[in-house]
Amino acid sequence: MPHQRLLLVDDHEVVRLGLKSLLERHHGFEVVAEASTAREAVEKSLAYKPDVVVMDIRLPGGSGIEACQEITQALPETRVIMLTSYAEDEMLFSAIRAGAAGYVLKQIGAPDLVRAIEAVGRGEALLDPAVTKRVFAEMRKVAREEEASAFAELTQQEMHVLQLVAEGKTNREIAQALFLGEGTVRNYVSSILSKLSVANRAEAAAYAVAHNLKDYL
Repeated sequence: MPHQRLLLVDDHEVVRLGLKSLLERHHGFEVVAEASTAREAVEKSLAYKPDVVVMDIRLPGGSGIEACQEITQALPETRVIMLTSYAEDEMLFSAIRAGAAGYVLKQIGAPDLVRAIEAVGRGEALLDPAVTKRVFAEMRKVAREEEASAFAELTQQEMHVLQLVAEGKTNREIAQALFLGEGTVRNYVSSILSKLSVANRAEAAAYAVAHNLKDYL
């Protein structure tokens, strides 16, 4: 594996010394610089252009998340691992949004930290197992919210009509199933096409399937 140049960022000197001692035992790592504040982390990243920044989230003079965003925007090839004592959801998702390639807890074992830096150095993304479940849960929640918003403009009756359209029913069959007049069904279908900004019944049916309409009836 290629030699990895590291920048260590933590406001506690003892922590930095411990990390440096641990990581420099690994022949593939070289600690090229250290920083104790968010501003210093950005400045030293720009000066040394490390392959990987290992950075605490809570730092004097600004958060590690803000520093991460500045670093990843200025140096797209530099990868940032957030190393923290905190497994708070908001910090986790903020770090991911800021461009962090990894998020690991300080309770991680030395061999796992080495593997995490190696993985991130290879261009992989990595999350501590302790927080992975929460990330996937949040992703599922966001996906469901996006699906639900896809039908936000439709009334409940229009959603029922759309589902029957997706099943290939004719207006007459929909009218019989929902105890409506055919004219009423035609009006519903016209309204649905307009609200979904689709051209015809086939596109409306495809839209319903793509956004899992059945889950919302």
